[in-house]
Amino acid sequence: MTISKWKTLGLLAVLSCNQPATPGPAIPPGTILEKETFGSGKGDFGPPIGEPVEAVLTDPPFVPPPINRKEPKKIIVKLEVREVVKPIADGVNYTFWTFGGTVPGKFIRVRQGDTVELHLRNHPDSKMPHNIDLHAVTGPGGGAASTFTAPGHESQFTFKALNQGLYIYHCATAPVGMHVANGMYGLIFVEPPEGLPPVDKEYYVVQGDFYTVGKYREKGLQPFDMQKAIEENATYVVFNGTEGALLGDKALKVKVGEKVRLFVGNGGPNLVSSFHVIGEVFDRVYSEGGSRFQENVQTTIVPAGGSAIVDFKMEVPGTYVLVDHSIFRAFNKGALGMMKAEGDQVKEIYSGKEVDSVYVAEKSGSSEPIAKAAEAAEAGKLTKAGQIEAGKALFLGTCSTCHQMEGQGIPKVFPPLAKSDYLMADKKRSIEVLLNGLSGKVVVNGQEYASVMPPMSHIADDELANILTYVRNAFGNSGDAVSVQEVTQVRNSTKRAPGAGH
Repeated sequence: MTISKWKTLGLLAVLSCNQPATPGPAIPPGTILEKETFGSGKGDFGPPIGEPVEAVLTDPPFVPPPINRKEPKKIIVKLEVREVVKPIADGVNYTFWTFGGTVPGKFIRVRQGDTVELHLRNHPDSKMPHNIDLHAVTGPGGGAASTFTAPGHESQFTFKALNQGLYIYHCATAPVGMHVANGMYGLIFVEPPEGLPPVDKEYYVVQGDFYTVGKYREKGLQPFDMQKAIEENATYVVFNGTEGALLGDKALKVKVGEKVRLFVGNGGPNLVSSFHVIGEVFDRVYSEGGSRFQENVQTTIVPAGGSAIVDFKMEVPGTYVLVDHSIFRAFNKGALGMMKAEGDQVKEIYSGKEVDSVYVAEKSGSSEPIAKAAEAAEAGKLTKAGQIEAGKALFLGTCSTCHQMEGQGIPKVFPPLAKSDYLMADKKRSIEVLLNGLSGKVVVNGQEYASVMPPMSHIADDELANILTYVRNAFGNSGDAVSVQEVTQVRNSTKRAPGAGH
Protein backbone atom coordinates (compact mmCIF):
# COMPACT_ATOMS: atom_id res chain seq x y z
CA MET A 1 0.00 0.00 0.00
CA THR A 2 1.34 3.44 -0.91
CA ILE A 3 -0.41 5.88 1.39
CA SER A 4 0.80 9.04 -0.36
CA LYS A 5 -0.58 7.77 -3.67
CA TRP A 6 -4.00 7.01 -2.25
CA LYS A 7 -4.05 10.29 -0.35
CA THR A 8 -3.85 12.03 -3.74
CA LEU A 9 -6.57 9.81 -5.16
CA GLY A 10 -8.78 10.51 -2.17
CA LEU A 11 -8.32 14.25 -2.62
CA LEU A 12 -9.20 13.99 -6.30
CA ALA A 13 -12.33 12.08 -5.38
CA VAL A 14 -13.44 14.84 -3.02
CA LEU A 15 -12.73 17.59 -5.55
CA SER A 16 -14.66 15.78 -8.28
CA CYS A 17 -17.70 14.87 -6.22
CA ASN A 18 -19.89 17.36 -8.11
CA GLN A 19 -18.44 16.54 -11.53
CA PRO A 20 -19.70 13.98 -14.04
CA ALA A 21 -18.52 10.51 -13.19
CA THR A 22 -15.44 9.45 -15.09
CA PRO A 23 -13.53 6.21 -14.93
CA GLY A 24 -10.67 6.29 -12.45
CA PRO A 25 -8.14 3.98 -10.90
CA ALA A 26 -9.55 1.34 -8.61
CA ILE A 27 -8.60 1.64 -4.93
CA PRO A 28 -7.55 -1.76 -3.60
CA PRO A 29 -9.80 -3.20 -0.86
CA GLY A 30 -8.51 -2.47 2.63
CA THR A 31 -6.51 0.61 1.59
CA ILE A 32 -6.40 3.25 4.34
CA LEU A 33 -6.45 6.76 2.95
CA GLU A 34 -4.13 9.09 4.83
CA LYS A 35 -5.91 11.36 7.29
CA GLU A 36 -4.68 13.82 9.90
CA THR A 37 -3.50 10.91 12.00
CA PHE A 38 -0.35 9.01 12.76
CA GLY A 39 -1.91 5.62 12.10
CA SER A 40 -4.91 3.41 11.66
CA GLY A 41 -6.40 3.70 15.13
CA LYS A 42 -7.14 0.15 16.27
CA GLY A 43 -6.11 -3.33 15.34
CA ASP A 44 -4.98 -6.77 16.48
CA PHE A 45 -2.03 -7.39 14.09
CA GLY A 46 -1.92 -11.09 14.96
CA PRO A 47 0.02 -13.11 17.54
CA PRO A 48 3.44 -12.04 18.85
CA ILE A 49 6.42 -13.09 16.75
CA GLY A 50 9.71 -14.32 18.15
CA GLU A 51 10.99 -14.46 21.72
CA PRO A 52 9.57 -12.21 24.47
CA VAL A 53 11.40 -8.92 25.01
CA GLU A 54 11.76 -7.02 28.30
CA ALA A 55 10.59 -3.43 27.94
CA VAL A 56 13.02 -0.54 28.21
CA LEU A 57 11.61 1.69 30.97
CA THR A 58 12.83 5.20 31.72
CA ASP A 59 12.56 7.68 34.58
CA PRO A 60 11.19 11.18 33.88
CA PRO A 61 11.94 13.33 31.98
CA PHE A 62 13.45 10.74 29.63
CA VAL A 63 11.73 8.53 27.07
CA PRO A 64 12.67 5.09 25.68
CA PRO A 65 13.82 5.13 22.05
CA PRO A 66 11.28 4.73 19.23
CA ILE A 67 10.33 1.17 18.30
CA ASN A 68 11.71 0.27 14.89
CA ARG A 69 10.21 -3.11 14.09
CA LYS A 70 7.43 -4.29 11.84
CA GLU A 71 6.13 -7.26 13.78
CA PRO A 72 4.25 -7.50 17.10
CA LYS A 73 6.14 -8.89 20.08
CA LYS A 74 5.43 -10.12 23.56
CA ILE A 75 6.74 -7.38 25.85
CA ILE A 76 7.55 -7.98 29.53
CA VAL A 77 6.96 -4.90 31.72
CA LYS A 78 8.15 -5.01 35.33
CA LEU A 79 7.04 -2.27 37.72
CA GLU A 80 7.73 -2.04 41.43
CA VAL A 81 5.62 0.06 43.78
CA ARG A 82 7.66 1.98 46.36
CA GLU A 83 6.49 4.35 49.08
CA VAL A 84 9.28 6.91 49.44
CA VAL A 85 9.91 10.18 51.29
CA LYS A 86 11.23 12.82 48.88
CA PRO A 87 11.28 16.62 48.60
CA ILE A 88 8.23 18.25 47.05
CA ALA A 89 9.83 21.71 47.48
CA ASP A 90 12.99 23.08 49.08
CA GLY A 91 12.94 22.02 52.72
CA VAL A 92 9.55 20.29 52.32
CA ASN A 93 9.27 16.49 52.29
CA TYR A 94 6.33 14.33 51.34
CA THR A 95 5.62 10.60 51.40
CA PHE A 96 5.05 9.71 47.75
CA TRP A 97 3.54 6.43 46.61
CA THR A 98 5.24 5.62 43.33
CA PHE A 99 5.64 3.23 40.42
CA GLY A 100 9.41 2.72 40.49
CA GLY A 101 10.47 5.39 42.98
CA THR A 102 9.68 8.43 40.79
CA VAL A 103 6.71 10.69 40.11
CA PRO A 104 5.54 10.13 37.45
CA GLY A 105 6.37 6.43 37.22
CA LYS A 106 8.40 4.72 34.53
CA PHE A 107 7.61 5.62 30.92
CA ILE A 108 6.40 2.51 29.07
CA ARG A 109 6.73 2.33 25.27
CA VAL A 110 5.23 -0.52 23.25
CA ARG A 111 4.04 -1.05 19.67
CA GLN A 112 0.40 -1.29 18.64
CA GLY A 113 -0.42 -5.00 18.41
CA ASP A 114 2.13 -6.02 21.06
CA THR A 115 1.09 -8.44 23.78
CA VAL A 116 2.13 -6.94 27.12
CA GLU A 117 2.82 -9.13 30.13
CA LEU A 118 2.80 -6.80 33.12
CA HIS A 119 4.37 -7.71 36.47
CA LEU A 120 3.48 -5.50 39.44
CA ARG A 121 5.57 -5.88 42.57
CA ASN A 122 4.76 -4.15 45.84
CA HIS A 123 7.91 -3.59 47.90
CA PRO A 124 7.90 -5.33 51.33
CA ASP A 125 8.41 -1.97 53.08
CA SER A 126 5.16 -0.58 51.69
CA LYS A 127 2.37 0.13 54.14
CA MET A 128 -0.48 -0.16 51.64
CA PRO A 129 -1.73 -2.57 48.96
CA HIS A 130 -1.66 -1.15 45.42
CA ASN A 131 -2.71 -2.04 41.88
CA ILE A 132 -2.50 -0.55 38.38
CA ASP A 133 -5.11 0.71 35.92
CA LEU A 134 -3.65 1.38 32.48
CA HIS A 135 -5.91 3.43 30.24
CA ALA A 136 -4.38 1.59 27.26
CA VAL A 137 -5.92 -1.70 28.44
CA THR A 138 -9.14 -3.11 27.03
CA GLY A 139 -10.51 -5.12 29.96
CA PRO A 140 -12.12 -4.73 33.41
CA GLY A 141 -10.57 -1.93 35.43
CA GLY A 142 -7.76 -1.47 32.92
CA GLY A 143 -5.90 -4.20 34.79
CA ALA A 144 -6.80 -3.02 38.28
CA ALA A 145 -9.02 -6.02 38.89
CA SER A 146 -6.09 -8.35 38.19
CA THR A 147 -3.29 -6.57 40.04
CA PHE A 148 -4.40 -5.90 43.62
CA THR A 149 -1.06 -6.51 45.32
CA ALA A 150 -0.25 -6.61 49.03
CA PRO A 151 3.16 -5.47 50.35
CA GLY A 152 5.81 -8.08 49.57
CA HIS A 153 3.73 -9.69 46.82
CA GLU A 154 3.70 -9.71 43.00
CA SER A 155 0.79 -9.82 40.53
CA GLN A 156 0.75 -10.45 36.80
CA PHE A 157 -1.68 -10.10 33.89
CA THR A 158 -1.47 -9.86 30.10
CA PHE A 159 -3.19 -7.54 27.63
CA LYS A 160 -3.07 -6.76 23.95
CA ALA A 161 -2.21 -3.16 23.00
CA LEU A 162 -5.08 -2.69 20.53
CA ASN A 163 -5.26 1.11 20.44
CA GLN A 164 -2.41 3.39 19.51
CA GLY A 165 -1.94 6.58 21.51
CA LEU A 166 -0.54 8.03 24.73
CA TYR A 167 -2.26 6.84 27.88
CA ILE A 168 -2.12 7.49 31.62
CA TYR A 169 -1.71 4.62 34.04
CA HIS A 170 -2.43 4.99 37.75
CA CYS A 171 -3.23 3.13 40.94
CA ALA A 172 -6.91 2.38 41.46
CA THR A 173 -6.91 0.94 44.97
CA ALA A 174 -9.44 2.52 47.35
CA PRO A 175 -9.42 5.33 48.22
CA VAL A 176 -8.45 5.87 44.59
CA GLY A 177 -8.10 9.64 44.91
CA MET A 178 -5.57 9.34 47.74
CA HIS A 179 -3.38 6.87 45.84
CA VAL A 180 -3.35 9.11 42.76
CA ALA A 181 -2.83 12.26 44.84
CA ASN A 182 0.27 10.66 46.36
CA GLY A 183 1.88 10.35 42.93
CA MET A 184 0.82 6.95 41.61
CA TYR A 185 0.64 7.61 37.86
CA GLY A 186 2.70 7.53 34.68
CA LEU A 187 2.43 7.25 30.89
CA ILE A 188 2.33 4.33 28.47
CA PHE A 189 2.75 5.08 24.77
CA VAL A 190 1.33 2.58 22.31
CA GLU A 191 3.29 3.52 19.20
CA PRO A 192 1.64 3.08 15.80
CA PRO A 193 3.28 0.44 13.59
CA GLU A 194 4.67 3.09 11.26
CA GLY A 195 5.91 5.21 14.19
CA LEU A 196 5.59 8.94 14.67
CA PRO A 197 7.34 11.50 12.44
CA PRO A 198 10.98 11.53 13.59
CA VAL A 199 12.22 14.25 15.96
CA ASP A 200 15.58 15.05 17.55
CA LYS A 201 14.56 15.11 21.24
CA GLU A 202 11.73 13.52 23.21
CA TYR A 203 10.87 14.28 26.83
CA TYR A 204 8.35 13.10 29.43
CA VAL A 205 6.43 15.67 31.51
CA VAL A 206 3.47 14.93 33.79
CA GLN A 207 1.56 17.45 35.90
CA GLY A 208 0.05 16.56 39.26
CA ASP A 209 -1.74 18.33 42.09
CA PHE A 210 -0.79 17.65 45.71
CA TYR A 211 -2.56 18.36 49.00
CA THR A 212 -0.56 18.88 52.20
CA VAL A 213 -1.65 19.79 55.72
CA GLY A 214 0.92 22.61 55.77
CA LYS A 215 0.62 25.56 53.41
CA TYR A 216 2.75 26.09 50.32
CA ARG A 217 6.47 25.72 51.16
CA GLU A 218 5.82 25.15 54.87
CA LYS A 219 8.92 23.25 55.96
CA GLY A 220 9.28 19.71 57.28
CA LEU A 221 7.55 16.43 56.46
CA GLN A 222 4.05 17.28 55.30
CA PRO A 223 1.24 14.71 55.48
CA PHE A 224 -1.55 14.32 52.95
CA ASP A 225 -4.71 16.37 53.64
CA MET A 226 -7.83 14.48 52.55
CA GLN A 227 -10.19 17.40 53.11
CA LYS A 228 -8.13 19.73 50.90
CA ALA A 229 -8.13 17.03 48.22
CA ILE A 230 -11.91 16.62 48.39
CA GLU A 231 -12.30 20.40 48.11
CA GLU A 232 -9.77 20.44 45.21
CA ASN A 233 -7.71 23.07 47.07
CA ALA A 234 -4.23 22.07 45.91
CA THR A 235 -1.19 23.16 47.92
CA TYR A 236 1.16 22.29 45.07
CA VAL A 237 0.68 21.89 41.33
CA VAL A 238 3.96 20.63 39.86
CA PHE A 239 5.60 18.94 36.91
CA ASN A 240 7.27 15.55 37.50
CA GLY A 241 6.51 15.32 41.18
CA THR A 242 8.36 18.23 42.71
CA GLU A 243 8.72 21.97 42.46
CA GLY A 244 11.95 22.49 40.56
CA ALA A 245 12.00 19.11 38.78
CA LEU A 246 12.54 20.90 35.45
CA LEU A 247 14.31 24.06 36.62
CA GLY A 248 17.87 25.36 36.76
CA ASP A 249 20.37 22.63 35.99
CA LYS A 250 17.45 20.17 35.61
CA ALA A 251 15.93 22.10 32.71
CA LEU A 252 15.23 20.19 29.51
CA LYS A 253 18.14 20.58 27.09
CA VAL A 254 17.69 21.17 23.35
CA LYS A 255 19.49 22.91 20.48
CA VAL A 256 18.39 25.45 17.93
CA GLY A 257 17.16 23.70 14.78
CA GLU A 258 16.06 20.56 16.63
CA LYS A 259 12.57 19.15 16.45
CA VAL A 260 11.25 18.49 19.94
CA ARG A 261 8.46 16.21 21.15
CA LEU A 262 6.94 16.36 24.62
CA PHE A 263 4.85 13.49 25.92
CA VAL A 264 2.64 15.41 28.35
CA GLY A 265 0.39 13.81 30.93
CA ASN A 266 -1.81 14.94 33.79
CA GLY A 267 -2.07 12.57 36.71
CA GLY A 268 -4.48 14.87 38.53
CA PRO A 269 -6.22 13.73 40.66
CA ASN A 270 -8.41 16.82 40.27
CA LEU A 271 -7.16 19.70 38.14
CA VAL A 272 -7.24 20.14 34.37
CA SER A 273 -3.97 21.48 32.94
CA SER A 274 -3.66 24.33 30.45
CA PHE A 275 -0.22 23.35 29.16
CA HIS A 276 1.80 26.12 27.50
CA VAL A 277 5.44 26.78 26.61
CA ILE A 278 6.14 30.50 26.83
CA GLY A 279 7.79 31.66 23.61
CA GLU A 280 6.77 28.67 21.47
CA VAL A 281 3.83 27.67 19.32
CA PHE A 282 3.19 23.94 19.06
CA ASP A 283 3.50 22.85 15.43
CA ARG A 284 1.38 19.79 16.16
CA VAL A 285 -0.70 18.69 19.14
CA TYR A 286 -2.11 15.18 19.27
CA SER A 287 -5.05 16.13 21.47
CA GLU A 288 -5.80 13.90 24.44
CA GLY A 289 -3.02 11.59 23.31
CA GLY A 290 -5.04 10.28 20.37
CA SER A 291 -4.34 9.81 16.69
CA ARG A 292 -5.52 13.11 15.23
CA PHE A 293 -3.45 16.26 15.46
CA GLN A 294 -4.11 19.97 15.38
CA GLU A 295 -1.58 22.50 14.10
CA ASN A 296 -0.30 25.87 15.40
CA VAL A 297 -1.57 25.56 18.97
CA GLN A 298 -0.66 28.03 21.73
CA THR A 299 -2.07 26.24 24.80
CA THR A 300 -3.52 22.76 25.00
CA ILE A 301 -5.91 21.30 27.54
CA VAL A 302 -4.72 18.12 29.24
CA PRO A 303 -7.50 16.62 31.38
CA ALA A 304 -6.90 14.87 34.66
CA GLY A 305 -6.19 11.28 33.69
CA GLY A 306 -5.33 12.38 30.15
CA SER A 307 -2.43 13.31 27.92
CA ALA A 308 -1.21 15.17 24.84
CA ILE A 309 1.72 14.86 22.45
CA VAL A 310 3.18 18.21 21.40
CA ASP A 311 5.75 18.73 18.63
CA PHE A 312 7.63 21.91 17.81
CA LYS A 313 10.89 23.11 16.33
CA MET A 314 13.37 25.27 18.25
CA GLU A 315 14.07 28.27 16.06
CA VAL A 316 15.67 30.64 18.58
CA PRO A 317 18.08 30.09 21.50
CA GLY A 318 17.16 30.96 25.07
CA THR A 319 15.18 29.74 28.05
CA TYR A 320 11.59 28.68 27.44
CA VAL A 321 9.24 28.39 30.40
CA LEU A 322 6.77 25.50 30.71
CA VAL A 323 3.64 26.41 32.65
CA ASP A 324 0.12 25.47 33.49
CA HIS A 325 -1.46 28.65 32.12
CA SER A 326 -3.91 28.67 34.99
CA ILE A 327 -1.20 31.08 35.92
CA PHE A 328 -1.32 31.27 39.71
CA ARG A 329 -0.53 27.58 39.70
CA ALA A 330 2.70 28.35 37.83
CA PHE A 331 4.05 31.13 40.01
CA ASN A 332 2.40 30.34 43.34
CA LYS A 333 1.98 26.57 43.44
CA GLY A 334 4.97 25.30 41.46
CA ALA A 335 3.70 24.41 37.94
CA LEU A 336 6.83 25.79 36.32
CA GLY A 337 9.53 24.18 34.20
CA MET A 338 12.25 25.24 31.79
CA MET A 339 13.64 24.22 28.44
CA LYS A 340 17.04 25.69 27.55
CA ALA A 341 17.88 25.93 23.85
CA GLU A 342 21.51 26.45 22.87
CA GLY A 343 22.64 27.78 19.51
CA ASP A 344 23.29 30.86 17.44
CA GLN A 345 20.99 33.84 17.54
CA VAL A 346 18.49 34.14 14.70
CA LYS A 347 17.88 37.88 14.65
CA GLU A 348 15.39 37.80 11.79
CA ILE A 349 13.06 35.71 13.96
CA TYR A 350 13.71 37.26 17.38
CA SER A 351 15.86 40.28 18.11
CA GLY A 352 15.25 40.99 21.78
CA LYS A 353 17.32 40.24 24.85
CA GLU A 354 16.47 37.48 27.31
CA VAL A 355 14.73 38.62 30.46
CA ASP A 356 14.22 35.30 32.22
CA SER A 357 16.95 36.31 34.71
CA VAL A 358 14.31 38.63 36.16
CA TYR A 359 11.10 36.90 35.06
CA VAL A 360 11.85 33.65 36.89
CA ALA A 361 15.29 34.40 38.32
CA GLU A 362 14.80 32.38 41.48
CA LYS A 363 14.33 29.31 39.30
CA SER A 364 16.74 30.03 36.44
CA GLY A 365 19.79 29.20 38.53
CA SER A 366 20.55 26.89 41.41
CA SER A 367 18.14 26.70 44.35
CA GLU A 368 20.93 25.25 46.50
CA PRO A 369 21.17 28.29 48.86
CA ILE A 370 17.43 28.06 49.59
CA ALA A 371 17.64 24.32 50.28
CA LYS A 372 20.74 24.77 52.48
CA ALA A 373 19.03 27.49 54.50
CA ALA A 374 15.99 25.26 55.03
CA GLU A 375 18.19 22.39 56.24
CA ALA A 376 20.19 24.67 58.54
CA ALA A 377 17.02 26.17 59.99
CA GLU A 378 15.61 22.71 60.70
CA ALA A 379 18.86 21.81 62.50
CA GLY A 380 18.83 25.09 64.44
CA LYS A 381 22.10 26.24 62.82
CA LEU A 382 20.95 28.92 60.39
CA THR A 383 23.34 31.87 60.37
CA LYS A 384 22.80 35.43 59.21
CA ALA A 385 25.15 34.73 56.27
CA GLY A 386 23.02 31.71 55.32
CA GLN A 387 19.87 33.83 55.45
CA ILE A 388 21.47 36.46 53.23
CA GLU A 389 22.55 33.90 50.64
CA ALA A 390 19.11 32.24 50.53
CA GLY A 391 17.36 35.62 50.62
CA LYS A 392 19.30 36.80 47.58
CA ALA A 393 18.12 33.84 45.49
CA LEU A 394 14.53 34.43 46.60
CA PHE A 395 14.76 38.20 46.02
CA LEU A 396 15.80 37.68 42.39
CA GLY A 397 12.67 35.73 41.61
CA THR A 398 10.20 37.51 43.89
CA CYS A 399 11.16 41.17 44.16
CA SER A 400 13.69 42.17 41.51
CA THR A 401 11.19 42.72 38.70
CA CYS A 402 9.88 45.84 40.44
CA HIS A 403 12.74 46.86 42.74
CA GLN A 404 15.40 45.88 40.14
CA MET A 405 18.47 43.69 40.46
CA GLU A 406 20.51 46.18 42.48
CA GLY A 407 17.60 47.47 44.54
CA GLN A 408 17.59 50.78 42.69
CA GLY A 409 13.84 50.73 41.98
CA ILE A 410 12.26 52.63 39.09
CA PRO A 411 12.06 56.43 39.39
CA LYS A 412 8.57 57.74 40.25
CA VAL A 413 7.18 54.19 40.11
CA PHE A 414 8.85 51.72 42.50
CA PRO A 415 10.83 53.02 45.49
CA PRO A 416 14.46 51.96 45.90
CA LEU A 417 15.64 49.48 48.49
CA ALA A 418 19.24 50.66 48.10
CA LYS A 419 20.23 52.85 51.06
CA SER A 420 16.53 53.12 51.86
CA ASP A 421 15.65 55.20 54.92
CA TYR A 422 12.08 53.89 54.82
CA LEU A 423 13.18 50.26 54.81
CA MET A 424 15.74 50.57 57.57
CA ALA A 425 13.79 52.86 59.94
CA ASP A 426 11.36 50.22 61.24
CA LYS A 427 11.93 46.46 60.99
CA LYS A 428 8.39 45.53 62.08
CA ARG A 429 6.89 47.90 59.50
CA SER A 430 9.00 46.27 56.79
CA ILE A 431 7.64 42.86 57.77
CA GLU A 432 4.08 44.23 57.72
CA VAL A 433 4.59 45.72 54.25
CA LEU A 434 5.95 42.46 52.88
CA LEU A 435 3.12 40.40 54.39
CA ASN A 436 0.22 42.76 53.83
CA GLY A 437 1.26 44.88 50.85
CA LEU A 438 1.28 48.67 50.62
CA SER A 439 -0.67 51.25 48.64
CA GLY A 440 -0.78 55.03 48.71
CA LYS A 441 1.91 57.62 49.02
CA VAL A 442 5.22 56.95 50.75
CA VAL A 443 8.39 59.02 50.93
CA VAL A 444 11.69 57.18 50.43
CA ASN A 445 15.02 59.01 50.51
CA GLY A 446 13.18 62.31 50.09
CA GLN A 447 11.22 61.20 46.99
CA GLU A 448 7.46 60.58 46.90
CA TYR A 449 6.08 57.35 45.42
CA ALA A 450 2.44 56.35 44.93
CA SER A 451 2.33 52.79 43.57
CA VAL A 452 0.93 49.51 44.84
CA MET A 453 2.87 46.58 46.30
CA PRO A 454 0.85 43.34 46.45
CA PRO A 455 0.90 41.29 49.66
CA MET A 456 3.43 38.46 49.81
CA SER A 457 1.51 36.51 52.46
CA HIS A 458 1.64 33.34 50.32
CA ILE A 459 5.40 33.07 50.93
CA ALA A 460 6.50 31.00 53.94
CA ASP A 461 7.68 32.82 57.07
CA ASP A 462 11.25 31.54 56.86
CA GLU A 463 11.58 32.71 53.25
CA LEU A 464 10.16 36.15 54.04
CA ALA A 465 12.66 36.40 56.90
CA ASN A 466 15.50 35.49 54.53
CA ILE A 467 14.40 38.03 51.90
CA LEU A 468 14.24 40.83 54.47
CA THR A 469 17.57 39.84 55.99
CA TYR A 470 19.12 40.04 52.53
CA VAL A 471 17.69 43.44 51.53
CA ARG A 472 18.55 44.88 54.97
CA ASN A 473 22.16 43.87 54.36
CA ALA A 474 22.57 44.62 50.65
CA PHE A 475 22.56 47.65 48.34
CA GLY A 476 24.39 49.79 50.90
CA ASN A 477 22.10 48.80 53.79
CA SER A 478 23.36 47.37 57.07
CA GLY A 479 21.08 45.89 59.71
CA ASP A 480 20.37 42.91 61.92
CA ALA A 481 18.76 39.69 60.77
CA VAL A 482 15.01 39.16 60.61
CA SER A 483 13.93 35.99 62.40
CA VAL A 484 11.18 33.57 61.48
CA GLN A 485 9.58 34.26 64.85
CA GLU A 486 9.35 37.98 64.07
CA VAL A 487 7.57 37.29 60.79
CA THR A 488 5.24 34.75 62.41
CA GLN A 489 4.31 37.21 65.15
CA VAL A 490 3.31 39.85 62.62
CA ARG A 491 1.39 37.32 60.54
CA ASN A 492 -0.54 36.08 63.55
CA SER A 493 -1.50 39.62 64.53
CA THR A 494 -2.98 40.37 61.09
CA LYS A 495 -6.64 39.70 60.38
CA ARG A 496 -7.24 38.00 57.05
CA ALA A 497 -10.06 36.47 55.08
CA PRO A 498 -10.45 32.73 55.75
CA GLY A 499 -7.73 30.77 53.97
CA ALA A 500 -5.83 33.88 52.86
CA GLY A 501 -2.17 33.30 53.54
CA HIS A 502 -2.34 32.16 57.15
